[in-house]
Amino acid sequence: MLRIGVFGVGHLGKFHLNNWLEIPDVEIVGFYDPHDDTANAVSEKYQLPRFLDPDALIDAVDAIDVVAPTNYHFGWCEKAIKKGKHVFVEKPLANTMEEARLLVKLADESAIKFQVGHVERFNPAFLAVKDMQLQPMFIEVHRLAQFNPRGTEVSVILDLMIHDIDIILSIVKSDVRSISASGVGVMTETPDIANVRIEFHNGCVANLTSSRISMKKMRKMRLFQKDAYIGIDFLNKKAEIIKMKEPGDSNVFAFDIETPGGTKTIAMANPVVPEVNAIKKELEEFKNAILNNTRTIVTEMDGLMAMDVAHQILEKIGNNIISR
Repeated sequence: MLRIGVFGVGHLGKFHLNNWLEIPDVEIVGFYDPHDDTANAVSEKYQLPRFLDPDALIDAVDAIDVVAPTNYHFGWCEKAIKKGKHVFVEKPLANTMEEARLLVKLADESAIKFQVGHVERFNPAFLAVKDMQLQPMFIEVHRLAQFNPRGTEVSVILDLMIHDIDIILSIVKSDVRSISASGVGVMTETPDIANVRIEFHNGCVANLTSSRISMKKMRKMRLFQKDAYIGIDFLNKKAEIIKMKEPGDSNVFAFDIETPGGTKTIAMANPVVPEVNAIKKELEEFKNAILNNTRTIVTEMDGLMAMDVAHQILEKIGNNIISR
């Protein structure tokens, strides 16, 4: 039985609580939240004890789940690691690069399991294609959201775009060569909309647009590689593949096209998207890594690498941001 303590039971924290309660071999020992109204409501609804001392909660559990604003991540994660407790922490890993690097160092020096909550890695649309031979040379991403004051303590880069940065880094097995970026602050003092171009040493180019002031929601990634196009719709949980037809391809719609090199057969398919609750899946995998002593799927180093690229983007935007 894995004993869990949840730090932060606001909007996302409640989703974590609901999913932990459905996962076998897990006991929620209690939670910590400094806001009385939120804490009292959660304690009454879930019949879970509220801890007033975060250190006492850390001492009482095997692992902590940090679902609090980013500025709280480092302190609680550091204490847990030093006490030999496993850590799940929501993205971004920490508030600053210095904090993130120190957490990685502490985790590497300990025997604990550490997972960062890049939940889109567990999105069923991504799971449907991730085991393909993904070798994109051009990537186009649009992640658009309606404005919500929650989460605006960080820029749109660290709030939204970092999801796609993590996905791209997990796919493109190459170091970043250069980054260009522009951003605009509309509703806050940090970028609320940004456009970024990342070039990798292997020649791959990724164009990313993220906005938290859009009229409609969109979370799409398009991958272009030799002889194939892969579309991932994270919002609507759909995926599509258009590629050159290969022997053995079945359950595809195919048609011929004339090219200067002769007739080619194009295959179109919609991969089977698994019925997966992404948040529950990431928490289950964290539990399994602890109980089976295996590597977490999104490690502290993955979290650090995504943060590093995000901070390079923020540095590029720099003083060019237009404040409201």
